Amino acid sequence: MIPDPGTGRWWRALAITAYVAAALVNCTRANGDAHGDRIVTIGGPVTEIVFALGAGPRVVAVDTSSVYPDAAMRLPQVGYQRTLAAEGILAQRPALVIAGADAGPPAVLEQLRAAGVRVELVANAQAPETAAARIEAVGRLIGAEPRAHALAAQVLAETRAARASLPAGSPRAIAIYARGAGTLLVAGGDTTAGAMLGLAGATNAATGFTGYKPLSAEALIAAAPDVIVVPARGLATIGGEAGLLALPGVAQTPAGRARKIVALDDLELLGFGPRLGHSIAELARRMR
Repeated sequence: MIPDPGTGRWWRALAITAYVAAALVNCTRANGDAHGDRIVTIGGPVTEIVFALGAGPRVVAVDTSSVYPDAAMRLPQVGYQRTLAAEGILAQRPALVIAGADAGPPAVLEQLRAAGVRVELVANAQAPETAAARIEAVGRLIGAEPRAHALAAQVLAETRAARASLPAGSPRAIAIYARGAGTLLVAGGDTTAGAMLGLAGATNAATGFTGYKPLSAEALIAAAPDVIVVPARGLATIGGEAGLLALPGVAQTPAGRARKIVALDDLELLGFGPRLGHSIAELARRMR
């Protein structure tokens, strides 16, 4: 029976309806669905930015490269960013997938879009300015523009401060990307690792090529680096420092003879994310 608007029952029913509606909204927000978004983040830097902008509770799954912050590592994983499968992502019922520009394969992204999932790609970063622009872009996607603008400005300020206080000297360094003995690559020009060496005041001893190329003992010896920089998780996959020194050519370099190996957190070395200023300062300090 519909209550009579002229009676107290009508007002009681209206109050109950309003209470239920409010409870449903609060429940939705508590489960990470504010703004209608269940978010899947693909790519370690993207995930770190989303969490830094306060949207961590809305993230329902991440990819395997999302190793920071700790809260992200406790979420379901949907595979590696370059070899995704639509089924695992769709199982998380996302409304929004935010991924780095390298995510794929493209056919999987199209499958997600065809299933009604909003998929947004954000550009990679190899400089403080592009790192700040990526933060702003992610902020627009998740409705956190003011917070993103503040964080981007903070990253630029911290980066300038780190660069202004670099220790003396410009060591010759190389960065090795390692993912097991079968994947050992040296970072040349136009790479995030190479860019980080430059920002930290080092000279990239791997010259004459762009991108990543397989590690060659002869080329490594000829490069004669004073320091070898490697992502910490990658170093663990080849047996740590001892495993790196056992690779052909490494022990014959100045860095190998002096055991000058710097292992930096993967996302600090390769991420160009919210911790960029700290990462530059830490790498510069440890290389010297």
